[in-house]
Amino acid sequence: MATAAGKRVVTLGGKGSALTSVAVFEISYGFSMAAIDSSAVSRRSSSSAIPSSEYLFSLPDYFTSEERRASLVLLLNKILACSSCAVGVQILEILRGDVIGSQYALDGVAADELNAIDHNAAAIDGVSAILDHFSSALSSIADAVAAISCEALGANLSPFNLMDSGDGSSAKDAVAVASDFKLFVNGSKLVTSGSKFSDSSIADIPSVHGSFREVSRLLHSKTRVQLNSGFRDGSTKDLSIALSSLALALLNLGEISCCRTKLIVANSFPDGNLSEALVAECPSYDAMAEIYDSSQAALRRKDYLSFVHNVYGLLDAVWKIISWEAIAAFVSLEGSEISGDKNRTENGNSNDGNINAPRRSEKKKKVVLGKGTSALIQFIKDKVLGREETKAAELEKCFRNFLSLLNPRGSEINGLLSKVKEIVESNENRRLPKLPKGTRDFAKEQMAIREKAFAIIVDVFKRHGAMSLDTPVFELRETLMGKYGEDSKLIYDLADQGGELCSLRYDLTVPFARYVAMNGLTSFKRFQIAKVYRRDNPSKGRYREFYQCDFDIAGQFEKMGPDFEVVKVLTELLDELDIGDYEVKLNHRKLLDGMMAICGVPPEKYRTICSSIDKLDKQSLEQVKKEMVEEKGLTEETADRIGTFVKNRGPPLELLPVLKGQGSEFLENGESALALNELEILFRALAKSKCIGKVVFDLSLARGLDYYTGVIFEAVFKGTAATQVGSIAAGGRYDNLIEMFGGKAVPAVGISLGIERVFAIMEQIQKDKNQEGNVRGSETEVLVSILGEDLSVGAEITSELWEAKVKAEFMINKRVAKHIDRALGSKIPFMAIVGEQEVSKGIVKLKDIVAAKEVELPRTELVAELKRRL
Repeated sequence: MATAAGKRVVTLGGKGSALTSVAVFEISYGFSMAAIDSSAVSRRSSSSAIPSSEYLFSLPDYFTSEERRASLVLLLNKILACSSCAVGVQILEILRGDVIGSQYALDGVAADELNAIDHNAAAIDGVSAILDHFSSALSSIADAVAAISCEALGANLSPFNLMDSGDGSSAKDAVAVASDFKLFVNGSKLVTSGSKFSDSSIADIPSVHGSFREVSRLLHSKTRVQLNSGFRDGSTKDLSIALSSLALALLNLGEISCCRTKLIVANSFPDGNLSEALVAECPSYDAMAEIYDSSQAALRRKDYLSFVHNVYGLLDAVWKIISWEAIAAFVSLEGSEISGDKNRTENGNSNDGNINAPRRSEKKKKVVLGKGTSALIQFIKDKVLGREETKAAELEKCFRNFLSLLNPRGSEINGLLSKVKEIVESNENRRLPKLPKGTRDFAKEQMAIREKAFAIIVDVFKRHGAMSLDTPVFELRETLMGKYGEDSKLIYDLADQGGELCSLRYDLTVPFARYVAMNGLTSFKRFQIAKVYRRDNPSKGRYREFYQCDFDIAGQFEKMGPDFEVVKVLTELLDELDIGDYEVKLNHRKLLDGMMAICGVPPEKYRTICSSIDKLDKQSLEQVKKEMVEEKGLTEETADRIGTFVKNRGPPLELLPVLKGQGSEFLENGESALALNELEILFRALAKSKCIGKVVFDLSLARGLDYYTGVIFEAVFKGTAATQVGSIAAGGRYDNLIEMFGGKAVPAVGISLGIERVFAIMEQIQKDKNQEGNVRGSETEVLVSILGEDLSVGAEITSELWEAKVKAEFMINKRVAKHIDRALGSKIPFMAIVGEQEVSKGIVKLKDIVAAKEVELPRTELVAELKRRL
């Protein structure tokens, strides 16, 4: 192909330069020309040339000239990447010349180049690059055309009411398609959720178009790798997986496009020119299916060149079908512009004789299209009909112009793609805002419950002498890493800011330990209520941003005294929050370590095996054993012995004597014997405090965090299935954590309440009791109701109440009913009503909303009377 002035030059063979699908497309279709980087000219092959002075290689004769050029571009790029430039120059000359023939001659081909040239990968990768470019463009065009078709059909919008659940169970691409579709039809009077028209070709748009998006991304990812790599074994088979998926996605896309086109023609143009044109020009579904079957047959016999060529042909057929769908929808909506008739019916059809009228007579009135589709239709009108709206266009010319606009190989398609992108991006502000996954908002009623709960929690903490502490929401990454075991992968890392690598805090315990070490403290009883962040998979009761309520005691105290107090604090919290039945599972880390030693677990695997045991509340013993054996390298015998120990569970004062009984293996191990003695002290103290009934001694409790060294515990809610949220609080002793920050060896023990799960329980209980109506979003005690327009009177009275510490609001409105509605809606118990008569008499009407009684009293006595009643 001869070079032409003004073409973009794509340089191949340069170090660091990457070939793209767009570049392959532009060279193949003559929009750009290839060139070899000057640095590649000096490279020579280390292998000697084969004896023949001329070597012939060929491409399939069924390839189009564009497919051949794409193949040559890839062959040139791969040759330059791994061999000399001499052969590359010859390939470049062929590429720039006439590639209509299927055989090409090369001189001086080296041995290592011979295998590369005979390899089919260059041809497959080249055609795949064109498919990658076209499928990306087709995805945008197909979405926009489907939106116009739905307008033309007056389709039902219900299938597009999709939302991302945020928990990983939604089809994200289907949701994205539905969201973009709504941007096009926003404000339309033709498509509504109440429309009776529904068809599978409409309902399937989100899933079919979403799948096409997903497959197009997969093809792009694999093609990008192939374009800039050498010849790799297995690469063709790898790429064929994506291409096969693309073929099926194309078939489905073309099928529903065919169906919509037939619906539009049947509904709007049953007997006219458009119908005849479609029959003559538009590929049928059977034709598509035949190409698809040919592609799969070629794939089965491993004829990859025929396979990729058929996929290329299938994409071309689908593009034509979608082009004709666009024509049908456009003419249905804008037939009057083509015929010169400015009057259109509600569904956009013309009653002009040149374009057949709809089957049923309808009253003519202005069509109201969606804001996005209106902009797109106007763009198409300007291109297809010309800038002068009064100028009529012939149907045949309209079709010709339209097909030119939608031609993927033409120069106008980029303008259309840019317009579609502009519409989607300009409508971003119209998208319904959404929360990030794993987060949530709280309405006023929920906040009332939360504030009440926080007040209870703070009261319990302060009752035990704890002082409040606050720490930054992010810490240095090095502060957090290495403290959470396998859970460290859930830490949220932040972008580098000025040379400091930071992460959002994972919990409140490690920041507390860092604070104690930094300030050289040796004794501190603290509480903290703050948000923490975990890069977890959201599910019921699990969030990425949530509050923790921590209570910790650091310092040297009587043996097991702090441990007793934190467990006691936990039971007080859960009792006073009144969430229902719960249990506190309790164990000792040293008892676990002794169990590991008894069972024969290597010391270096103690923590990772503890992490496996900790999953027993969610997985079966057999699943955990399989993990310990297959993933963590334990023997079957060791895993079985662990299984016999972790089954021990029961009331503390009943199970403890069993574990300390004569002949117990635990007593023969120093760590486990120490743990049992400490637990005996703890259990006796809990019994005297009358809270041991809530505690269960459970040897399967492991707590996967690395920093625990002694007693560990976890509170679990035991309510109904509707309120099962798993662990609601946890904690334990961590004697070495503070020392890890370079501070003194300060022992510590603490508890963390997962308040978000507690809130979920409280909200469910509230719902079950049907008490939502009893929850007040505000604490307002009196509404000052001014029956008129005088703000100064309301300001005066309300200010007097505020100064007296009475919680008050004011409202200015002439209608008494509005004031009563406000008081009832906000559950405000009293109203102070002041109208013109009350002002002239110097009185106020005080209304008790609950008792439905009203009294008059002097203005000067209002504050005193309210304080007396409140």
